[in-house]
Amino acid sequence: MSGTVALTYDDGPDRVWTPRVLATLRRHRARATFFVQARRAAAHRDLIEEMVADGHEVGFHCLDHVRHSHRSWDGVAADVEIGIGVLARIGVEPRAWRAPWGIETDATRLLAGRHGLRLWGWNVDTHDWRGDAAAEMFDALAAQGGLREGDVILMHDGLGPGARRDDCAETVALTELLLARAERSDLATASVSAAEGMPA
Repeated sequence: MSGTVALTYDDGPDRVWTPRVLATLRRHRARATFFVQARRAAAHRDLIEEMVADGHEVGFHCLDHVRHSHRSWDGVAADVEIGIGVLARIGVEPRAWRAPWGIETDATRLLAGRHGLRLWGWNVDTHDWRGDAAAEMFDALAAQGGLREGDVILMHDGLGPGARRDDCAETVALTELLLARAERSDLATASVSAAEGMPA
């Protein structure tokens, strides 16, 4: 393989859509990172177990999906500490963290270090939350140069705050398109922690 890309999914797991994303990844023998909301993870422990069994990384997203810039230091601390505790109770000890909306503050960074978490952003935003068709999202990526080695691609397998769509069907379809393109471009897929050389 000539390089590696990281497919990442926020806001899940979702009872309907996460299994479809997982099935698509499985068909392509691809690896991804799921930045999960802790309460949803606890409610769908079987999906978390499936992610792990398939070789995917389970990262931490949040307990409550609130911008860290709208929280006090104590508020951010409580969210991460309680959220990580919830994940620990279902056997998950995340190494990767993506803050809600990708917004990091001094508190975010200090707490990441305290908990041994690596903060991750992205360099490719599919804007799948808007409800665009998979082909449109794929064409928009192609217009920006297509898939490139080191890309960290943001998608969502659950409906979070601000979503303008009713489901994640187009994200599933986009995942298929991206994986087919990666294979044609001789690009492997990996979790973010397995590809530490990528840009955050």
